[in-house]
Amino acid sequence: MPAIRRTATRFLSLALAASLAMPMTLAAQQPAHADAGFQRWVQSFKATAAKNGISGRTFDRAFRNVRDIDPEVLEKATYQPEFTAPVWDYFDNRINEHSVGVGRQMARQWKPWLDRIEKAYGVDRNILLAIWSMESNYGEILKNDKVMRNVVRSLATLAYADKRRAKFGRDQLIAALKILESGDIDESHLSGSWAGAMGHTQFIPSSYLAYAQDADGNGKRDIWNSVPDALATAANLLRKNGWQSGQTWGYEVTLPEGRKFPGGSISLGKWNELGVTRANGKPFPRGNQNAELKLPDGRGGPAFLMTKNFFVIKRYNNADKYALAVGLLADQIAGYGPTVKDWNRPFTRLSFEETQELQKRLTMNGYYDGKIDGKIGESSRAAIRAFQERRGLEADGHPSKEVLTTLRGR
Repeated sequence: MPAIRRTATRFLSLALAASLAMPMTLAAQQPAHADAGFQRWVQSFKATAAKNGISGRTFDRAFRNVRDIDPEVLEKATYQPEFTAPVWDYFDNRINEHSVGVGRQMARQWKPWLDRIEKAYGVDRNILLAIWSMESNYGEILKNDKVMRNVVRSLATLAYADKRRAKFGRDQLIAALKILESGDIDESHLSGSWAGAMGHTQFIPSSYLAYAQDADGNGKRDIWNSVPDALATAANLLRKNGWQSGQTWGYEVTLPEGRKFPGGSISLGKWNELGVTRANGKPFPRGNQNAELKLPDGRGGPAFLMTKNFFVIKRYNNADKYALAVGLLADQIAGYGPTVKDWNRPFTRLSFEETQELQKRLTMNGYYDGKIDGKIGESSRAAIRAFQERRGLEADGHPSKEVLTTLRGR
């Protein structure tokens, strides 16, 4: 789920509990009153929109079918996987045979455009493909009506009914209305996530206004329907935030035992003097380049020295796990292997196909009724726990080889 940027980054800290202007139970008991209050708010907001250059015609068209708040937006505002999922869970769901394979397929399919975009913006094509995967599963999420929703309604809901995000909702709603005013997209196609992130590369409206590109030259900056526009827009964001062309995002490293390390950024040469070496045994190519040590899974898991480009990726989404997942997925799309050291996963990992098989077998046995997508979310974990409890196993909910073997034996 996209995070809100600080001008460039998408909305942060979405994991905080929503503070509603009206309790959901009260709203449910008094729907007519709640709808009337929302409609009064919409009419009062029209003056704010006008002060920001939005015509009355555009405003009325945008709100023509928006009659009440979207309660699902308020529910989704309380959960953000970048900040709540275990390290191994987060990466397993995003970097697997499927995401890598489709990324390589897309690299071939869109090669002429990727050639142009990489030349124009200087951003590694594999980074753009990884962002596309992370944000919308290479556009597949845009086909899901359960995920995509009316951006105007979503942002108006946050502005009206979520005290913590009211300012964000108002600011992004104005930006969304400016997009409609520009004519790049019409109100019937202005769709996005619950937080208003839009298109293949999931830009919130203010970031769209700052970075959107018309790469295909049709006169519209259409990140919803044009893959070239969407990838060029992502490249433009990274370039304008300091992307260093021809350089990596970081290195997996091996740490010497029993040594403490300084915080902050120092040169790769100095890291090497402290006994920190690349995990693949190769030398650092630029000894004078600064890098910062990150241990996302503690001293027992993979360690990384992050260079400037890692922090540029964080301008897209300000979460270390997000930026690291983009970098690792990009490397594998490019043909490099996985991390040398594995995560501290408390079970034997399944392949993507095995994870799908796990979900199918749980479905066949009546434990799971969700999507067979090879991604382990809360519904999959709940199904695994239910199966483990029934079989007298430790109910940890892990999608392990052991659970799949037990299911196969039924």
